[in-house]
Amino acid sequence: MRRKRSVVTDRDLTAVARLPKARKAKSSTVRSVTAARTSVIEPVAPPPPVDVDLSVDLAPTRPGALALRNPVLVASGTFGYGIEYGEVVDVDRLGAICCKGTTLKARIGNPTPRVTETPAGMLNSIGLQNPGVDAVLERYAPRWAGWQVPVLVNVAGESVDDYVAVARKLDGQPGVAGIELNISCPNVGKGGLQFALDPAAAGEVTRAVRRATDLPLLVKLSPAASDVRAIASAIEDAGADAISAVNTLSGMAIDRRGRKPLLGNTYGGLSGPALKPVALRVVYEVAQVVGIPIVAIGGVSSLDDVLDFLMAGACSVQVGTAVFADPVLPLRLIEELKAWCRDQGLASHRDLVGAALPGKRGRPSIKGVEYRP
Repeated sequence: MRRKRSVVTDRDLTAVARLPKARKAKSSTVRSVTAARTSVIEPVAPPPPVDVDLSVDLAPTRPGALALRNPVLVASGTFGYGIEYGEVVDVDRLGAICCKGTTLKARIGNPTPRVTETPAGMLNSIGLQNPGVDAVLERYAPRWAGWQVPVLVNVAGESVDDYVAVARKLDGQPGVAGIELNISCPNVGKGGLQFALDPAAAGEVTRAVRRATDLPLLVKLSPAASDVRAIASAIEDAGADAISAVNTLSGMAIDRRGRKPLLGNTYGGLSGPALKPVALRVVYEVAQVVGIPIVAIGGVSSLDDVLDFLMAGACSVQVGTAVFADPVLPLRLIEELKAWCRDQGLASHRDLVGAALPGKRGRPSIKGVEYRP
């Protein structure tokens, strides 16, 4: 026969209350029910959300000169002068904008074709097409002056005098927040060797521009340097406020039907995801020898890329090639980084900077075993 299930009612509890103490102690079931009915559970308030600080200072020795609200910038050559994207992107939400490469005089650029896709990125051979610094200031600087987002002018030249002349024209101009030197240009006075490949030349042009302007100064490294640490150290010693790493890596493509180089100038700069491992290595190496901020560039297309560069030693990143396919990606990365830090309980992304660096510094940039397949 099936036994009836025992149910404790209010009448049972009243009866138990009249029993002697000894009998009450024997009724564990009733005692537990009584406790459950009489205890009050106080609600526990959830912890307040972490307020994530994404601000970053790219010129710490010049307080307030280049303080960014977040560490996500857009790279030179991929965002025009910022005006072109104004209707689809809220530019004031960006950390900063690096405008197109600007030279002393107007340049028409390289012959076409200038751009081709690669399996993991693209090759471009634009050839620094731009209207010259005077036209840039006339056409765009007034608009920049009305924005909250800082605009850095990327400067290129073929001699130290070229760089200095452009820097002097930019100095003190409303709307110009700083300069990013593109030193991956041939030094005509030194047989065409790129400034970025020689420590002495890199230091010389940086020092000359530093004397010519009080604007915050970033200098952009080339991934083609045999030892980027020597170049970065020379740049820091010459007075740069920060380092950008890296520029594109020289490459080419073949027109199989025409049986000739595809690009009109034969060679182009490789950018996109294919460049990321190289850029990550450069950031990792440079972060171990300099004390100034590092801005990472090269294949940033997801939050994982941002986190990798931060942990390798960069304090901020520039989004480049990926902008062509997704103009709002930089804004999305800002929000994703903030959410990730909040989930991790981090008050700032700065807690991640250099997290993957070795404790022992000063190792040489290249060892025989480092690049063996």
